[in-house]
Amino acid sequence: MPEFKIQHTTKYAYDGFVRDSANKIILYPIVDIYQDVLKHDLQISGHPQVDTYVDYYGNEVGSFTYTEPHNLMVINSQLSIITHPRPLPLDNIFSAEQWNELFNLRYIVPYIDFLKQEYFEGLSELRPVVEAERKAEDTPYHTALKFCKYVYKNFDYIKGVTTVETTLDEIWKLKAGVCQDFAHLLMVMLRLVGIPARYVSGYICPNKDGMRGEGATHAWAEAYLPGYGWLGIDPTNNCVANENHVRLAVGRNFSDCSPVKGVYKGAAGHTLEVSVSVGYEDGQVHEEKDIFTVSTAPKAATAIARNSYAKYMEMIEQQQQQQQ
Repeated sequence: MPEFKIQHTTKYAYDGFVRDSANKIILYPIVDIYQDVLKHDLQISGHPQVDTYVDYYGNEVGSFTYTEPHNLMVINSQLSIITHPRPLPLDNIFSAEQWNELFNLRYIVPYIDFLKQEYFEGLSELRPVVEAERKAEDTPYHTALKFCKYVYKNFDYIKGVTTVETTLDEIWKLKAGVCQDFAHLLMVMLRLVGIPARYVSGYICPNKDGMRGEGATHAWAEAYLPGYGWLGIDPTNNCVANENHVRLAVGRNFSDCSPVKGVYKGAAGHTLEVSVSVGYEDGQVHEEKDIFTVSTAPKAATAIARNSYAKYMEMIEQQQQQQQ
């Protein structure tokens, strides 16, 4: 039962004063038998009142407005959490029965949302891969593990090689990406064979080196398995998501689980800095940081490549900001 201390800081530094910054945050960890939240402190510049609600997917969501003029806003989430290992699915269930049960979920809420396929021109190329990886005698569990291994083996983990505008087709051609990209590809493969799949946002907190994305925001997929429920599968590390994975939110895709979304009034550009540090039981601390600038001025024809998370945050801010 490892205990982790996680600090997730989002900092907006504006070029001038802005006001009426309205934000939605999904920084509240999922609480269930596999995650015990010992302490969660949320500190926000201006000390606004945060109203919380539970969204359609069961995530706790906070909303607040920072009304006073300001040129800096910091959202600091400090979390102490204990995770528990979960048992793996049993192998003594007939595969045909499980596939029949999945077939009957096609028109049942909420599985419909997690079976709907995103637009992907490369499906014609991916389908033969899916069929080759899947064997008739495989259970849905073994099928999911094979798909996870395929993504891990055939796509390179390279930070900055993709942006939020990078489509599934481009990722398929690049054969590279980051955790968000890998999760989306795995979900496509699972949904192709009728396994409901959902996106998970959170953190990966290994006690030893060797894991991709350690000590930072992370993403993976969950597959719905008959007789078991939702099982987390991490294609970035080719493993089942267990006690080293801390879950924040689930949804159809990254957009449903974005940690911070917001709009503000003002013409100022800004710099966004996102940092995550994880304290381990042995006292070691690992920190990851992303920094980039958002400007209201027209962009040059060439842009510096950034990782998916940072680019996504930039797009949200630029498209939604209200200028006066």
